[in-house]
Amino acid sequence: MKERVPPEDCARMEDIRHGIDTLDQHIVTLLAERMRYIEAAARVKQQRDLVRDEARKAAVIANACRTAEASGLDTNLVEDLYELLVERSIAHEFERFDENTSR
Repeated sequence: MKERVPPEDCARMEDIRHGIDTLDQHIVTLLAERMRYIEAAARVKQQRDLVRDEARKAAVIANACRTAEASGLDTNLVEDLYELLVERSIAHEFERFDENTSR
């Protein structure tokens, strides 16, 4: 497997694209693992009205923005991405909760 060149050392588009593709594989793998935690939450929660937790949603987004800021990443970008990620996670958790309770 080809080694990933650090961004600051990239001089060719081939290296940049390889780096992005490699990171995307890692990101998607982590997203899949994150969704398995969402599915676990749907299994553990006893009541459907516990699925949406606005305080937890705000905390998750705030934590992601703090991490972004510490990493030198645009916090507006991260806030937008995490708003979508958390809302999609909540929708998925509702689906799984309903599947679990209909059995």
